[in-house]
Amino acid sequence: MVGYDPKPDGRNNTKFQVAVAGSVSGLVTRALISPFDVIKIRFQLQHERLSRSDPNAKYHGILQASRQILQEEGLTAFWKGHIPAQILSIGYGAVQVYDTLRHAVGTMYRSEGPQVFYKGLAPTLIAIFPYAGLQFSCYSSLKHLYKWAMPAEGKKNENLQNLLCGSGAGVISKTLTYPLDLFKKRLQVGGFEHARAAFGQVHRYKGLRHCAKQVLQKEGALGFFKGLSPSLLKAALSTGFMFFWYEFFCNVFHCMNRTASQR
Repeated sequence: MVGYDPKPDGRNNTKFQVAVAGSVSGLVTRALISPFDVIKIRFQLQHERLSRSDPNAKYHGILQASRQILQEEGLTAFWKGHIPAQILSIGYGAVQVYDTLRHAVGTMYRSEGPQVFYKGLAPTLIAIFPYAGLQFSCYSSLKHLYKWAMPAEGKKNENLQNLLCGSGAGVISKTLTYPLDLFKKRLQVGGFEHARAAFGQVHRYKGLRHCAKQVLQKEGALGFFKGLSPSLLKAALSTGFMFFWYEFFCNVFHCMNRTASQR
């Protein structure tokens, strides 16, 4: 975890243990928040309005979507795509290639060629710089605001400051760059429209500009933010879980080190 110093809080964790705690906390957190990711993507790919008033809308709310997915696809549906997500969340270690992942990669390559793996790359690259810039800028501004607003006693708790300011910066930057994430998802499923027929309307997009134009014309400005609510809920829970499990595993390593030193 960035900014962690294992010495001031009395724990004698090594840098390797800190790194392991960070990676394992990422793995556990990813598993716990996966359902929100699934719901977010379902919302992003739905062309109909996320509203009860639209009779053609398959999903119109987080709780309704959760019940629908559970009834139609079972509990494991909330962890679809979880394996490649976990591969991305762990920065080291052996990676086992599962049959389902290998089959998916092979099918995609045979049907559309290597370029299929780079669909949605344009909005991804465009979003990287403003997202990172906004995150650091907002984090710095929120820290100044926190120091101005909080009484002297509250300023001593740097962990709370980092948690609140980091979460706030993440929410702001995520909201402002969210449309690019939606465009990315829409472009990534291009070529698999037949598989989505059961979920509602399907559209083909020629590229980023065409996708943005079509979403605006057919779904309105609010269409750019479909899935934002589960995305922000996921981000908030992710931050809390990450800190909780990180501290938990650091404490486990600390207890192990203390036991070993007493032998």
